[in-house]
Amino acid sequence: MAEKVEVSHDISQLIDRIKDIRIAMMTTVEHDGSLHSRPMFTHEPKNDGVLWFFTEKDSAKIYEVRGENHVSLGYSKPEDNLYVAVSGTATISTDRQLIKDMWTEGLRAWFPKGSDDPNIALLRIEVDRGEYWDQPSNVLVRAFGYVKAVTTGERYQPSGDEHKIVKP
Repeated sequence: MAEKVEVSHDISQLIDRIKDIRIAMMTTVEHDGSLHSRPMFTHEPKNDGVLWFFTEKDSAKIYEVRGENHVSLGYSKPEDNLYVAVSGTATISTDRQLIKDMWTEGLRAWFPKGSDDPNIALLRIEVDRGEYWDQPSNVLVRAFGYVKAVTTGERYQPSGDEHKIVKP
């Protein structure tokens, strides 16, 4: 029997899990339909259901989201046994004031000219769906799962706090 996963509409549950994971693997769709993934720095996620990424106007991802604006983001923190998948809709912003407002000096490594660089764009990802697996990684929990499987023939089922789908 397939597992039943609790569904929540509380985006903060998703954001709380990714706020300290700064790098996401962003996957876009190339014009030939193939998938293209790359690491991207997430700009200070908030509970509004929108994730922001700085990029170059002439980057492949900009061309790709113009053709197909559905993207996927993967976050992981293996040392805490935390994994998050996000799917969303991308739009491109070149709003100079927004770029200046969101700018942090740490971005200068990618954009040496600073926030005035005319090649900077923002990718705005509106979260359509997220799913997380946030299971305790301690030995006792894994031992419990093993004992349950051996004695009952049933696999360990995570609680709603450990595995949830989030649809804002």
